[in-house]
Amino acid sequence: MTYTPAPRDPKQTPVRINLLSDTQTRPTPAMRDAMARADVGDEQIGDDPTVNLLCERVADLLGKEAAVFMPSGTMCNVAATLVHCRPGDEILAHESAHIIAREGGAHAALGGFQITALPGADGQFAPDTFRKALHPRTRYQPPQTVVSAEQTANIGGGTIWKKTDLDEVVQIARSNGMATHMDGARLLNACVASGISARDMTAGWDSAWIDFSKGLGAPIGGVIAGSRDFIDEVWRWKQRLGGSMRQAGICAAACVYALDHHVDRLADDHANARALARGLSQIAGMQVQQPETNLVFFTPDGAGVTGDRMVEALRNRGVLLAMMDGRIRACTHLDVTAAMIDETVGLVREIVRGA
Repeated sequence: MTYTPAPRDPKQTPVRINLLSDTQTRPTPAMRDAMARADVGDEQIGDDPTVNLLCERVADLLGKEAAVFMPSGTMCNVAATLVHCRPGDEILAHESAHIIAREGGAHAALGGFQITALPGADGQFAPDTFRKALHPRTRYQPPQTVVSAEQTANIGGGTIWKKTDLDEVVQIARSNGMATHMDGARLLNACVASGISARDMTAGWDSAWIDFSKGLGAPIGGVIAGSRDFIDEVWRWKQRLGGSMRQAGICAAACVYALDHHVDRLADDHANARALARGLSQIAGMQVQQPETNLVFFTPDGAGVTGDRMVEALRNRGVLLAMMDGRIRACTHLDVTAAMIDETVGLVREIVRGA
């Protein structure tokens, strides 16, 4: 399910089109300028004005009492479960969720937590599946403490959880004394595509975070929000995990800039993803999952080319994509233009013809 890109040979074809991930974005010149001009202080003692501004804005955006700036989204997830749970507790999440597939077993290694994988199409579990996975609270079974949802669902194809399903999951969790955590790695992609505000999307969720190093284009960082008491405990784990920083305003300034300039333009990435899917679908034998946001999953086997061979052939032409869960994933972002999408489709067609 996970992938490890092979080290690039400096003699290989230079990368011209990077569809590997939206984490590949580079800070724009204007973002770099904002970083250079950032007002900074000691973040660890609450003395960095730019970090404080960012946290206030995200807390307001998500409708929570407080927020904290973290070096990565993974640290947001790990710190959240370390606050919500105790050793031996059980977390429920979709079987393809980032906390299961892509965080190195951190939740088990650091917290001693058990994660139960819930099945479901397109990276999402149905509320009824969640309900049926609950068990009576007895000494024979682990306490079920947290349910987590990933918005958007990465391995599911960048799909968007319906608001009604999110609300029902919250209702079930509350009636069973459980906390709710939203992995918001691409939360704003979901908001832009659906027209639902981030505040409404995360309403009722005890903790939620935004990743700034993906489609928002910042070089580093995520911000997790929740109640003041919850964030106080997250800070304790941030300190323990080595995530407390000093003049972090330089990084936070990029995130503030992204909130001001890079949210609405996520719609451009979604349009490019649809254009890519449309072009690939016109190639005979190509199986393409129609995108809801900025991720396009496709399988070229029916066109006579294996996924691994297609990825390698495109790499040799300067186009980077990833094999993930047996399919090819292409990810659009602010460094990908419509012209690059057209060129990628043309190259895929050329490779298929050659096969």
